[in-house]
Amino acid sequence: MEKNELRFKGKKILQDISVKERLQIEAKMQESLFKSEIWKSAHVVGVTLSQTHEWSTEPIIEEGWRTDKKVVVPKCIPESREMEFYHLEKYDQLERVYFGLREPKPESSALVKKDDIDLLLVPGLLFDDKGYRIGYGGGYFDRFIEGFRGKTLMIASERQRYTPLPFEEYDQRVEYVLTESGIHSTYHF
Repeated sequence: MEKNELRFKGKKILQDISVKERLQIEAKMQESLFKSEIWKSAHVVGVTLSQTHEWSTEPIIEEGWRTDKKVVVPKCIPESREMEFYHLEKYDQLERVYFGLREPKPESSALVKKDDIDLLLVPGLLFDDKGYRIGYGGGYFDRFIEGFRGKTLMIASERQRYTPLPFEEYDQRVEYVLTESGIHSTYHF
């Protein structure tokens, strides 16, 4: 299957999960994440601001704030397809940009260096057991993960597992996948 077909498949999987089931799955994911050593040892956590069809990251952001973690969120630079992360201390530091995405306002947020991020939560539509993923097609996370020294963890349901996924030389693996059944390392494959 081509990557565009796989993106469509991943979006359909997410759309077909009922609100009730979505909340149950998210609760299991959050419980596993917050009990994990990966979460506990991270001081600076990079996380996207989820859209309605994605797994909610607001409880993760708020738990980060509650437990005195430095929460950082991405701002995309479309010209270069790169991202910069900014410290998020409250939601009013955000603005709506293209496609309804919420991003930090640089004038009201502090830029954080890539090497200062301990844990990066990565979105995606499908994943495989080796840590390859199908994202939304912009390549922003692949570019950011290349050379990243912190831990990478994708948030996904077991339904989003699709093995094996096609990958290209620039595709970057994530080290862990968080699903409703816990956190799974991808580096044993």
